[in-house]
Amino acid sequence: MDDSKVVGGKVKKPGKRGRKPAKIDLKAKLERSRQSARECRARKKLRYQYLEELVSSRERAICALREELEMYKQWCMAMDQGKIPSEIKALLTGEEQNKSQQNSSRHLKAGKTDANSNSYIIWSPLQYSVLPPDIYTAQGEEKNRQ
Repeated sequence: MDDSKVVGGKVKKPGKRGRKPAKIDLKAKLERSRQSARECRARKKLRYQYLEELVSSRERAICALREELEMYKQWCMAMDQGKIPSEIKALLTGEEQNKSQQNSSRHLKAGKTDANSNSYIIWSPLQYSVLPPDIYTAQGEEKNRQ
């Protein structure tokens, strides 16, 4: 007897379902597999090189920050003893000179106003921040409440 079944008007024969495997050249398949593995290893090598460079750059940054922190600690210890480090004096005198130069240039430019002329400058070892003047005044507090 025939093992075929009739389903939906079509005759189905038993056996494997799906596509029949095409006759693939075994050597070509192995070569594609080897090429894919070579490419994978190359990508992996590049990824590890990138990560190693990233780690080394971060380690250098950490060392630089530790040195900077140690310098600030020494400055603080000196200031606790009542001594002002020469680096801080240089920063302060440099700021005073810049302010006097800015004031003299403002007097020369009579009639022109600077948008940041009433701003407060906060000094930090890492950066300067310019804040609008109304933050420190009663007007600023009223504006913030509204």
